[in-house]
Amino acid sequence: MKELREILKALEPLQKRGEKVALATIVKTKGSTYRRPGARMLMTSDGQMIGSISGGCLEGDVHEHAKKVMSSGEPIVLNYDTSSDNDVVWGLGLGCNGVVHVLVESLRQMPKYLSFLAGCLEPQRCGVVATVFRTEGDIGAKVGSRMTIAEDGSSSGMSENQSLGSAIVSDAKEAMRNGHSIIKEYEVSGGKAEVFIEVVQSPMPLVIFGAGHDAIPVARLAKELGWNVTIVDGRAAFASKERFPQADNVILSSPEDVHKNVLLDPRGAAIIMTHNYNHDVTILRQILPLPLRYLGVLGPKRRTQKTLEDLRKEGIGPSAEQISHIYSPVGMDIGAETPEEIALAIIGEIQAVLAGRSGGSLRNRKGPIHESSAD
Repeated sequence: MKELREILKALEPLQKRGEKVALATIVKTKGSTYRRPGARMLMTSDGQMIGSISGGCLEGDVHEHAKKVMSSGEPIVLNYDTSSDNDVVWGLGLGCNGVVHVLVESLRQMPKYLSFLAGCLEPQRCGVVATVFRTEGDIGAKVGSRMTIAEDGSSSGMSENQSLGSAIVSDAKEAMRNGHSIIKEYEVSGGKAEVFIEVVQSPMPLVIFGAGHDAIPVARLAKELGWNVTIVDGRAAFASKERFPQADNVILSSPEDVHKNVLLDPRGAAIIMTHNYNHDVTILRQILPLPLRYLGVLGPKRRTQKTLEDLRKEGIGPSAEQISHIYSPVGMDIGAETPEEIALAIIGEIQAVLAGRSGGSLRNRKGPIHESSAD
């Protein structure tokens, strides 16, 4: 999300100045690759690059092709096979052991699909962009043809082939329900088409209860990932935009009024770090029954257990499912001591939970790092 936001921010002034620009998008990968489908890079004719599609090994060559695309206006798909043991490949730094397919297209004006993506950056929004990147035969649709499918099921584009469009909409809705992008191949009258169906989620919402000194690096790291960050505190001197310039929202609210002033997204995460036991109990009493993917509580495990026991005595007995979403002590076990290290441990744990991972070392992982996007 952060990368897409930066590309959109850079694109408008470039086009106002009349500069030629091209966009490179990874549409398919196989094996081990540095970036996954959906990674983007905006390029100008003079060599400016915003975003990335690799660790630096592909960008230069993609830009050389992009300059030709800027002139012709015709999109192309570049295929890089970095799995070869050929010394030439390794000598060029292409030893990622995977295959990358990159769509490069000229942006003479802001395409409708990029405007659609910009809308998906708003809180609680979701959508799908389906991009044709390979065709066989005469099917009407071309490389670079697109459809957009909104969260309400409405769609736009792909008028060249209605049967292909209908099939894409059906798969796009399923992908949206699952929350995972996919790659599909379709056989239609006249030929075939391979399509990247990209699910675009709004930025992950994170609510931090407590605006103490240790909350500042947590908010900063979360924004580095492009998350939507909300700070909540009852102290006016602490709950301020000046103290948290990175935060999207800073809410002044007493612990007792959290349910009135704070909207928690079921897709998101929350961290309680007030350093005040009574405040923790008051906040947990209100948010524990709500569906959250992650609920972190700062402090020793014994302290959180006492908090939950006090709530049980009030008749607010957390269910097994609710307890499974509570992480306390909060953060990964990385030996963190300073506020910045603790923030890294917390953000790392949230990312692992969102991705359905344990957070262990990759060298101990069995199987590939990334799941395949292919159907």
